[in-house]
Amino acid sequence: MKTTLFAAAVALTLSVPAASAANIVETAKSAGTFGTLLAAAQAAGLADALATGDNLTVFAPTDEAFEKLPAGTVESLLKPENKDQLVAVLSYHVLPRQLVSNQLPAGPIHVRTIKSGGDRTLAVAKSGHTVTVDNATVLQADIKADNGVIHVIDTVMLPSS
Repeated sequence: MKTTLFAAAVALTLSVPAASAANIVETAKSAGTFGTLLAAAQAAGLADALATGDNLTVFAPTDEAFEKLPAGTVESLLKPENKDQLVAVLSYHVLPRQLVSNQLPAGPIHVRTIKSGGDRTLAVAKSGHTVTVDNATVLQADIKADNGVIHVIDTVMLPSS
């Protein structure tokens, strides 16, 4: 009897589709603190890539991080004539592979972003329980999405070129 019940439970478990996790964009939307980032990704034409790309790492600035930029910066970046600059800034926050916190050695490493040309490399450093990425501090690490991972950061990182 126990064997039959166990076999039935296994069969039922195997026939039920697994719940699918949300992609990076859906995960960011549900957090409620990335409205500016998501609006910028939409304006830059990058939202679909973030939703459908595989094995991505996004260093996601919060709305508060965007508010720390000089007055008018976000509005300027969102103008159609500044789309290339917006793409450069946003792509500087994305790695073409998953990087989770337990993969970081003590001390700095350099990782290449998906940004094309110019400054494409971020310095990532782990010291104790603190992780920094360029001049940003990771507030929350390793938020899993079905197509990658999000690390919440407190500062918008601007490439030097």
